[in-house]
Amino acid sequence: MQAVLNFPDLSPELFSISLFGMEFALRWYALAYIAGILIAWRLAVVALRRPALWPADGPPMKPDQLEDLVTWIILGVILGGRLGFVLFYQPAYYLSHPLEIVKVWQGGMAFHGGLLGVILAAYLFARRHQIPALSLGDLVAYTVPPGLLLGRLANFVNAELWGRPSELAWAVIFPGFAAQDCPGVVAGMCARHPSQLYEAALEGVLLGALLLWLVYRRGAFQKPGLIMGTFLAGYGASRFIVEFFRQPDAQFVSPGNPLGLAWHVGGYGLTMGQILSLPMIALGLWFVLRAGRAK
Repeated sequence: MQAVLNFPDLSPELFSISLFGMEFALRWYALAYIAGILIAWRLAVVALRRPALWPADGPPMKPDQLEDLVTWIILGVILGGRLGFVLFYQPAYYLSHPLEIVKVWQGGMAFHGGLLGVILAAYLFARRHQIPALSLGDLVAYTVPPGLLLGRLANFVNAELWGRPSELAWAVIFPGFAAQDCPGVVAGMCARHPSQLYEAALEGVLLGALLLWLVYRRGAFQKPGLIMGTFLAGYGASRFIVEFFRQPDAQFVSPGNPLGLAWHVGGYGLTMGQILSLPMIALGLWFVLRAGRAK
């Protein structure tokens, strides 16, 4: 396999310091989370300060309620993301090692689990503060793509979640034994799809631009559930497509299942990411159709 692009000389850490014999580091991935939350907060403030965007010229909540909502959302992301990874990807391991579940600093978060956590947190927040749930869902959904963009870029910087082996002109040689463990490649370096960048483009740039256009050019907040449905269907479709290029999780790969399909018959099937994306697409389309029928 001919190498095309070498992985750039990037460090996953911005800087690190030693204090009292311990090493503390600020990583790009953590910064992506922080920046994503701040951008989402700002986007929400801008939208809430424009009453004309909302049904009956009334935003669903006040800007000063956002701080509480952000706290709920952060808890939903962390708890949902971790439990989603445990239940969807490695249930047998964590059933045998339950104390490992709380060790989130060792990695292991699932976007689909984090999404469920955010949905539950937003729903409970809406009920507690008597906020229209669909409009709140629209507000949250429209702020998410920048965080997805930054998160996927951080995945690339960390040289993780790379794609399947490829000989395309933009394929990247990722460092590390796991990235170079490519079946069939006996000489030279193994290049792979930079699937993190594919996701950044689809989930962050394209979907984000679509939601902004719908909100500010098409008045989509006037139809509660439309933006949330578009986000769910858009993210689900994006992830479904990228899964064809993304290296599957190691626990699903075996000599008889080199593509890492979580469900397959006769060599054809779906990855876990695709299986989890199908309900998102269906639910998103349902919200879009429901919003289109509403008067």
